[in-house]
Amino acid sequence: MTKFLKFLVVFIILGVIAFFPLRWLVPRVSPMPGNLGVENGRLAPCPNSPNCVSTQATDELHGIEPIPYEGETAVAQAKTLAILAADSSYTLISQTPTYIHAEARSNLWRFVDDVEFFFDEADGLIQFRSASRLGYGDAGANRQRMEAFRNAFSEAN
Repeated sequence: MTKFLKFLVVFIILGVIAFFPLRWLVPRVSPMPGNLGVENGRLAPCPNSPNCVSTQATDELHGIEPIPYEGETAVAQAKTLAILAADSSYTLISQTPTYIHAEARSNLWRFVDDVEFFFDEADGLIQFRSASRLGYGDAGANRQRMEAFRNAFSEAN
């Protein structure tokens, strides 16, 4: 065996050995933030890092459009809950008549992101926020997640 091949085999073995403990550890070192929820009709602002999107953010990096809904809030909330329940990456944490908090976990490393929905009854809008608990960047994962949710919501009956 060449030196390079030996190095590659050792590197792969160490990677596999490290994978499972890290996959177990990552969710445990990312506690739930204390600023979640709705206060005065607003979700918490995004941090300066790019790993968050919010319909209530005004800057291009974090801003994303809310989802309009017609009819009763309970129906929009039921659609939202059904979409979350159909996706195994989500875990419902809490809900009220106008608010839902769920955790979304990435498949590989089990990184935890907080996903919040505020049903703004006055404007008929679902305001939402999706933010990573760990790290700085997310390679657009929060934005992609919420755009996928938007598509699922518009396609749901």
